[in-house]
Amino acid sequence: MQLVETLVRRGLVSDAQYSHAESLGGDVLASLVGAGAVSHEAALEAMADEVGVKFLDLRTAEVDLSLLEDFPLKIIYRQVLFPVSRENGTIVVATSDPLDFYPLDEISAAMGLAVEPVLAEQSEIAKLIKNHLGVGGETIGGLIEQRNEDGIELLTEIETDGSELSEMAQEASVVRLVNEILLEAVESRTSDVHIESQQDGIVIRNRIDGILHTQPVPPEINHFRAAIISRLKIMAKLNIAEKRLPQDGRIKIRVKGREVDVRVSVIPMIHGESLVMRILDKGAMVFELQGLGMAEETYDEFRKLISLPHGIILVTGPTGSGKTTTLYSSLIEINDPKTKIITTEDPVEYQLKGINQIQVHPKIGLTFAHSLRSILRHDPDVVLVGEIRDLETAENAIQASLTGHLVFSTLHTNDAAGAFTRMGDMGVEPFLVASTVEAIMAQRLVRRLCTSCRREVKPATADLPDDFPMEMLEQGPIYEAVGCRECRDVGYRGRLGIYELLVTTDDLRQMAHDRLSTWEIKKAAIAGGMKTLRDDGWRKVLQGATSVEEVLRITKGDRRS
Repeated sequence: MQLVETLVRRGLVSDAQYSHAESLGGDVLASLVGAGAVSHEAALEAMADEVGVKFLDLRTAEVDLSLLEDFPLKIIYRQVLFPVSRENGTIVVATSDPLDFYPLDEISAAMGLAVEPVLAEQSEIAKLIKNHLGVGGETIGGLIEQRNEDGIELLTEIETDGSELSEMAQEASVVRLVNEILLEAVESRTSDVHIESQQDGIVIRNRIDGILHTQPVPPEINHFRAAIISRLKIMAKLNIAEKRLPQDGRIKIRVKGREVDVRVSVIPMIHGESLVMRILDKGAMVFELQGLGMAEETYDEFRKLISLPHGIILVTGPTGSGKTTTLYSSLIEINDPKTKIITTEDPVEYQLKGINQIQVHPKIGLTFAHSLRSILRHDPDVVLVGEIRDLETAENAIQASLTGHLVFSTLHTNDAAGAFTRMGDMGVEPFLVASTVEAIMAQRLVRRLCTSCRREVKPATADLPDDFPMEMLEQGPIYEAVGCRECRDVGYRGRLGIYELLVTTDDLRQMAHDRLSTWEIKKAAIAGGMKTLRDDGWRKVLQGATSVEEVLRITKGDRRS
């Protein structure tokens, strides 16, 4: 509040803006910054001037990392500050609270140097600590403070076997370190966390927007490798003594009020166990068909298809291409009290209100095919089969559609036209495929350009692929990725879908019946007006949503001749 009053006194914020922000309740400064009344940097500069220190933008400042060798690290973690430079017996320290003199005196006494504080944004200081001292560095140093702001709450009971390894995994330092790994994953929108045992130690990599990013960790973390893996196995209710066979489990946690499901897979490798966690952030997921990034005409056509009384609608693409999100969004779009929807999935990733969901268990015989036969006795209108993997499941799905049900499912094919051939390869009669499949949606996910730093470019014709629609360049500028603090210097933030919707016409049904090749079916569909994945990708480029490089990366092999 003192800082806000300073902003008003200096004329950076008007009385009216201050009164409005105060009336909203909560953090007044945050409200002013969010409303655009003042930038965070301007507020910090005013504060620095008020207390008589310099303001330092750590995004552009040069930091002397050699100072970390002699600097008391426990103060860095405890007070969230960072040494920046050293000049003539004085060490410059970035802090978010320059009026807290005690830690500054502590640094001066420990290093025998005068200390000059400079004001910096706390989030930028925290980023320096993470990047140069690593995730969990405080824990590794044994500098544990039992604080409640970790934000991680385990929603299931921990069960241990009393062994030495089990006890080690329950130590406060290991618990805190694992919590930090999970918290960092959720806050950075990570979809998968890879904890890999390699010859030279443990490596942690987070998959963000489809790309793996190696996480900086202190080398001392290697001493905790067994304890980290054991702690996660205990949380997932796995057997910590079994290190020879793969195991799968699930962890349920609450992170800062949001429920998060974590699917855990452990596989023994030659240098020890490696673990992958799939992060399913229920609180962050929004299943809205219109918000997935479909072109307006594609959405309108697909919306009509998912309202059909019977038939099969397939969504195709590789793992991690957003098929489940599209299917869930489609079910929610058509869900109402008059429609009974039943799904059979492996696994059930998100629980949908008003929809009956079945978790398959192949080990006890509850497969897709078996559950689908039982589902039909429950009088459904719409059925979702997680994936058509074999002939039995395919035949049951076709039988369901022939008896008046609308069936959704997924296939692993490179494009929409390949679905006909794929089902034929499973052994399904072509006439059954041709008569029941109403549409196939192929999709991929491309990274969305960060709107805070994207840069307009005017590429030469020679720099663009030969299938790029040059005639459409006048519709708008093309952008490229740059990188800023908002996107963690990647240039992209979030993802959106690109889609290829093949609607089965009479001509295409005949081609599928006659077992014509995927390429011939695709050519006919394009001639009939189908937009390919590549076409939709270029449309997203011209809208400024993604870059040419990203479309080329995702749609290899999808070019038309």
